Amino acid sequence: MLATSSKKVRVTPGKVFHDISLKQFNCWRVGGNAKTLYMPTNIEDLQNFLARIDNNEQIIWIGLGSNLLIRDNGVAGTVIITHPALTDMQQISETKVQALSGTTCAAFARFSVKHNLTGGEFFAGIPGTIGGALAMNAGAFKGETWDAVTTVTTIDRQGKLHIRHPEDFNIAYRHVSSKNHNQQEWFVSATFDFKVADKQQNGLEKIKTLLQTRALSQPIGKPSCGSVFKNPEGDYAARLIEQAGLKGCAIGNARVSKKHANFIINEGGATASDIEILMMTVQKIVYEKFEIKLIPEVCVIGE
Repeated sequence: MLATSSKKVRVTPGKVFHDISLKQFNCWRVGGNAKTLYMPTNIEDLQNFLARIDNNEQIIWIGLGSNLLIRDNGVAGTVIITHPALTDMQQISETKVQALSGTTCAAFARFSVKHNLTGGEFFAGIPGTIGGALAMNAGAFKGETWDAVTTVTTIDRQGKLHIRHPEDFNIAYRHVSSKNHNQQEWFVSATFDFKVADKQQNGLEKIKTLLQTRALSQPIGKPSCGSVFKNPEGDYAARLIEQAGLKGCAIGNARVSKKHANFIINEGGATASDIEILMMTVQKIVYEKFEIKLIPEVCVIGE
């Protein structure tokens, strides 16, 4: 069991840290310590680091730490932080943009519209990184991450890079899994193919409008991870939670947002246990009332 500490440590790329709090690396600001933590300086550095890790070591990847709940006793393995180190972006053709996994989705959206492309504006509404968005097919404003992906680069446990295509994965709503189950691989970059914007289109204004819409409907200012549950087919998790009378419901200092029922906020001092128990409480009551099982969109890790 790992000790829990709230001490904030400045993480230097290329340096290995031990027994370090993960609270500063996730949007809920909860959780215990990582046995080992590493932020690579670049892809080559990441390759060399992975090549030195034991094959039995648990590896956890964190970008901005959205859609992630880290339990209070921490992670007994190695955590790799991709942001703000792996954040390079480049336009590689008239319509194609490539981004490393640590790039924030918001920065990626701005980059694409500044290069006169349209189709990626919705990324501004995803509170995470490209790597995390690829891993779960994150979406916002009726757009999904894999809609425009042409290729991805993955890295395996030995640090070897692979070029993969969408047909190499099972892709669905908030779900991505590899069709190759023989080895573990993680996303390190992706190439997206968008459309050239019309002269009349103003991508930055569209992003501004989307963010204003989000601010009106979602809680801003207190720690949250984004949407907690996936939307059931033909319905919305937020509607079910609200109809169950759970807006404002709290466990400890974790509370179902009164502004958007599919958000759980940390009112200050909440524990991961508070949040996890609140999630289970919401699931139980919604099922009792509607016989619909809410599936977490949040990835829960740790002990």
